[in-house]
Amino acid sequence: MKKSLALLTAIAALALPMTAQAHRAWLAPTSTVLSGTDAWVGFDAGMSNGVFIPDHAAMGLDGLVITAPDGSRVAPENVMRSRYRSTFDLHLTQRGTYRVANVMGGVVVSYKVDGATRRWRGAEADIAANVPAGATEVTATRSDSRVETFVTLGAPTTEALQPTGEGIELVPVTHPNDLVAGEPATFRLVRDGRPAADLDVTVARGGTRYRDNPEEITVRTGEDGAFTVTWPEPGMYWMNASVRTPANGDQMASTAQYNGVVEVLP
Repeated sequence: MKKSLALLTAIAALALPMTAQAHRAWLAPTSTVLSGTDAWVGFDAGMSNGVFIPDHAAMGLDGLVITAPDGSRVAPENVMRSRYRSTFDLHLTQRGTYRVANVMGGVVVSYKVDGATRRWRGAEADIAANVPAGATEVTATRSDSRVETFVTLGAPTTEALQPTGEGIELVPVTHPNDLVAGEPATFRLVRDGRPAADLDVTVARGGTRYRDNPEEITVRTGEDGAFTVTWPEPGMYWMNASVRTPANGDQMASTAQYNGVVEVLP
């Protein structure tokens, strides 16, 4: 069991339902660039086949973290959850860029007791207390998920955009609230603080309900984790990257996923 527990210590589980993993998770703001001394922005959050189309399931918001331009945490207002989407409002009272993220992680463990397969999901620190000492065929997978977007009041700033060092994160080279159709934008992906090299990044524009072509773009990160996108048209765009790492000795299997939403202006 000691060896089995060693295999479990690096596993994390998504807070999203496992059935939702085949669907695209998104967190869409009503506006991303605003002016004045204060403003309000609304957000929709859901999982669906087509991005920004609330037709499958609402997103749980237990992992919602809103970082203000000065690095402080801000609470959402008017939080609601309906059948197909969750919604909330954010009152912008500081000038600069806010990072709005739903961050999920934990541990998923599969094991057998008396021949019956069981599963447990929770925090890594709670594994030993929840997996019986006599369990056999113990396997575990660490997973991290981040779903985020960005909004700016006044001039863009970068203090709220610093990576946390957990999971896959977007590190802007081009500011995410300074995107213009027809112009290239460059970002970097990092995983646990290190460059996420050789990852495919899917970029999809919203509005698929009203066109035959999904208009998806796939780009690949370089050795430094950087990738560049030239936006074909204005609109709200969804970006996704994911990675799976198999178990290797005492190193646990792991998965990580990033879902970002940005607005491209004319």
